[in-house]
Amino acid sequence: MKSDNVKCGSEHAPHRSLFNALGFTEEEMKKPMIGIVSSYNEIVPGHMNLDKIVEAVKLGVAEAGGMPVVFPAIAVCDGIAMGHIGMKYSLVTRDLIADSTECMALAHQFDGLVMIPNCDKNVPGLLMAAARVNVPTVFVSGGPMLAGKVHGKKRSLSSMFEAVGEYAADKITLDELNYFEEHVCPTCGSCSGMYTANSMNCLTEAIGMGLKGNGTIPAVYSERIRLAKHAGNKVMELVNKNIRPRDIMTKEAFYNALTVDMALGCSTNSMLHLPAIAHEAGVDLNLDIANELSAKTPNLCHLAPAGPTYMEDLNEAGGVYAVMNELSKLNLLNLDVMTVSGKTMGENIKGCVNLNDEVIRTVENPYSKTGGIAVLKGNIAPEGSVVKRSAVVAEMMEHTGPARVFDCEEDAIAAIKGGKIVEGDVVVIRYEGPKGGPGMREMLNPTSAIAGMGLGSTVALITDGRFSGASRGASIGHVSPEAALGGPIAFIKEGDMIHIDINNNKLEALVSDEEFEARRVGWTPKETDIKSGYLLRYRELVTSATTGAVLKVPGKE
Repeated sequence: MKSDNVKCGSEHAPHRSLFNALGFTEEEMKKPMIGIVSSYNEIVPGHMNLDKIVEAVKLGVAEAGGMPVVFPAIAVCDGIAMGHIGMKYSLVTRDLIADSTECMALAHQFDGLVMIPNCDKNVPGLLMAAARVNVPTVFVSGGPMLAGKVHGKKRSLSSMFEAVGEYAADKITLDELNYFEEHVCPTCGSCSGMYTANSMNCLTEAIGMGLKGNGTIPAVYSERIRLAKHAGNKVMELVNKNIRPRDIMTKEAFYNALTVDMALGCSTNSMLHLPAIAHEAGVDLNLDIANELSAKTPNLCHLAPAGPTYMEDLNEAGGVYAVMNELSKLNLLNLDVMTVSGKTMGENIKGCVNLNDEVIRTVENPYSKTGGIAVLKGNIAPEGSVVKRSAVVAEMMEHTGPARVFDCEEDAIAAIKGGKIVEGDVVVIRYEGPKGGPGMREMLNPTSAIAGMGLGSTVALITDGRFSGASRGASIGHVSPEAALGGPIAFIKEGDMIHIDINNNKLEALVSDEEFEARRVGWTPKETDIKSGYLLRYRELVTSATTGAVLKVPGKE
């Protein structure tokens, strides 16, 4: 056992004395030591129930013959961090989570790990750590929130942000806004639509690192506690069989995850996180493959914000495995890959039938024959940009309009709420990329303001920043190269005509190459107001969104 490095032999008597100080018995020290990475805190609604999950996992580990040991991981609530400097600190925590978990796991020589994440950057951060540390590991999330009810209709956090836009446009009263506020987030759990947290928890199932139901069983269901106990049991099986994350997170498994991503209509943030996780697993996963897989993968689900269904509905319809079983009819998945169940994906999904073809469309009757995410390229984004195609209305799949240019999110929001953005406009928000932000803020506030002002079907938004999974409409993010690196988005001028063609994967300014080059002469990037601290270090090390915004290793390209 790996933990023998700190438990066995006379030379490790000092280590054992410290275990004695922790109250560990001699019998416990003979067992495999399992690190339980708890993301519990009292500021993130998706994490406030994780103490219950931790206790259930501990019971499962102990029952199966292991010694459970809990240590923490941080987590930021993107909803609370949204719309102010706090959002600069969201994406950057992904690397802090991965780094600190690596430190704890290797410093203390754990034989296995159970990761307990739930919200946005916590899930990919811990998946990155799992690939890096590469000891037997199982994931069990805290589960999604139940949908809220507003005047008898299911609603979620995206509805709340859009209600703010409606109030700014005098479409609802302050009393109505307050009613939304009190009813859209009724329980603990990750917010109830197919936003980033739920996207990544579902993809954890699809990639093979979580058990059935990891992404969809609601946080408040007792079934979630049972799942956690099973996760504790299962990690011991993986330890005994020496099945490790890199045995599971193979190229084929990532392709499975991308395919499920297209079918579910996941958050565009998955196009940042999957490449970053793959990078840690030694797998090359670039944006180009996304369009190749999207071209042959039908979009089967329209969960909020793309449609009127929620995570609880997906769970009742059969969950991620039912979606995968549906996709298997078209031979779109590699079903021979290993999973944390100790079985192949094919064995896992066998018999997991679709119980509601309104929630999970059949492959014969999809929402579209192509996947929920598209990568667009052109003279604005020569390295690529990303849009959640499944959340774009038909009339905005192709659009040409004048650029309305802003060098930060706050200026764009002020213009939108001030009535300065009109039908047909293309809002351009730049210097919000990984380096330019720094931190690549989410643009849920401006997209929600556009929708709330009644412009969602006539106005597009493009940015070198990114979008919350709660954003909908023609919202095109991850434009690369970003403005801070001298990407073409830095040289778009007010009034330039922008052409968007999502079906043909195009994003172009109707500006000549020569004009772009002329504008580049004498250009200097916008100066950052970040002069110290973690964000400054992050700015120096972060790479492009096209590579998952991973941190470069000094001395290596």
